[in-house]
Amino acid sequence: MVADYVIVGAGSAGCALAYRLVEAGHTVLVVEYGGTDAGPLIQMPGALSFPMNMARYDWGFESEPEPHLGGRVLATPRGKVLGGSSSINGMVYVRGHARDFDTWAEMGASGWGYGDVLPYFKRMEHWHANGHGGDPDWRGTDGPLHVSRGTRENPLYQAFVDAGRQAGYETTDDYNGEKQEGFGPMEQTVWKGRRWSAANAYLKPARATQRCEVVHGMAERVVFFDGRATGVQLAGGQVVEARAEVIIAASSINSPKLLMQSGIGPGAHLAEHGIDVRADRAGVGQNLQDHLEMYIQMAASQPVTLFRYWNLLGKAYVGARWLFTRTGPGATNNFESCAFIRSRAGVDYPDIQYHFLPLAVRYDGQAAAEGHGFQAHVGPMRSASRGAVTLRSGDPADKPRILFNYMSDPQDWEDFRTCIRLTREIFAQDAFAPFRKHEIQPGAAVQTDAELDAAIMEHVESAYHPCGTCRMGAAGDPGAVVDPECRVIGVEGLRVADSSIFPQITNGNLNGPSIMVGEKAADHILGKRLPGCDTAPWIHLDWRTSQR
Repeated sequence: MVADYVIVGAGSAGCALAYRLVEAGHTVLVVEYGGTDAGPLIQMPGALSFPMNMARYDWGFESEPEPHLGGRVLATPRGKVLGGSSSINGMVYVRGHARDFDTWAEMGASGWGYGDVLPYFKRMEHWHANGHGGDPDWRGTDGPLHVSRGTRENPLYQAFVDAGRQAGYETTDDYNGEKQEGFGPMEQTVWKGRRWSAANAYLKPARATQRCEVVHGMAERVVFFDGRATGVQLAGGQVVEARAEVIIAASSINSPKLLMQSGIGPGAHLAEHGIDVRADRAGVGQNLQDHLEMYIQMAASQPVTLFRYWNLLGKAYVGARWLFTRTGPGATNNFESCAFIRSRAGVDYPDIQYHFLPLAVRYDGQAAAEGHGFQAHVGPMRSASRGAVTLRSGDPADKPRILFNYMSDPQDWEDFRTCIRLTREIFAQDAFAPFRKHEIQPGAAVQTDAELDAAIMEHVESAYHPCGTCRMGAAGDPGAVVDPECRVIGVEGLRVADSSIFPQITNGNLNGPSIMVGEKAADHILGKRLPGCDTAPWIHLDWRTSQR
């Protein structure tokens, strides 16, 4: 099989790449190991905890025992299905803060500052405010990716925003617009009650042109001829060939793995596993970053939470209502309020994120034993801790080793303690008085630094935002894997375009920035660029002296 471009991975960035390359008249083969995304468990937003925990849709990765979390092994789900992780994620849509992208540019990713990426965020979005405010001048209105807001009918959503205001924080009508900092409505990649994954937004219309074909199989290595990537070998020996270029968009876990299996990576590590070194790139698999979060859970004094549906009849009602009308709790991810705040004076833009949920539940769908409750997912945005993805063996069928090295920086512990204490203060505000009963997790008795640290070690969870393992930087940077055109340094005809190229993790959930990378990388491949802009974000006037 042969096409102009071969893309490895039908995920968030890969689908966007396929769409834009096909739109420009090229032919594309997309290699995807996973199967179809059809069926209610993926398409129903309220069922989000199911596909993430199903071997059919998830690669089933786990971290190595994490040394700073008492040896805990943390789940690292990645989508193994059309749409990739956009088909199993929480559907939360966050662009990231303007300063995140300006930092990328400062780190050597020239042309990736906020003024450069904002036009791509606008191009990809079809934004719907649903009557809940917003910042239309900063948003896109005719892109493939529908971005919407929930109905926010549950009184707890407004209580969370009101409590933030009462605690002295800013509010914001649109954290994806000029002003990220503050409390306000959360956005989701949901359209007409359905998960609007990268497969729905980009891959389906690309395939409809007949110029994009999906090849199902496990990519084992990139094939080279005279130093140039010419295709990809699949398990079983089949080779799919690229006339122009090969683009790896296989996730921050599988992209570095595929590079290393193809001889691109730290030379000594590859040699150790019997792999011939094609390009000795020390940065491949390094710089692994993630967001950790903790669920601060409160028992509710009124039966206003989603727990009312947490039984057989309730779930049947939610499912039937969604099936026939695409409305109700099944038609939303139920993360409909959020906040971005700063942890302390001297921090110039938010470094803490909140997802608010009117239910006390774990990500695997297990409800708290207390019954009715609500929770805030909270965690620091810019940990200094770094981990790595490395090979377990030279066998492409083996899963890689993933060590995040969570909480290895002392500042992480201080930041998490701050997160818990600030959250308790927010939940103590008058807005929650009609709904507040008592704290479930970590529990009101947990107060001292040592007690909080023990709770953090036991309860902290990944927010499932791994990135950074094929870092983008200047071509002369020995730690960089790709240059600012997404070209793999040291070989020809090969690019990487997904969350693995992030030099530094962005604020919030990573699906939006990952799709943006696919959009922008397509233009680099096509030799064109959207005009930049000089839009400046809102920054708190008193950030040097005030936390809020």
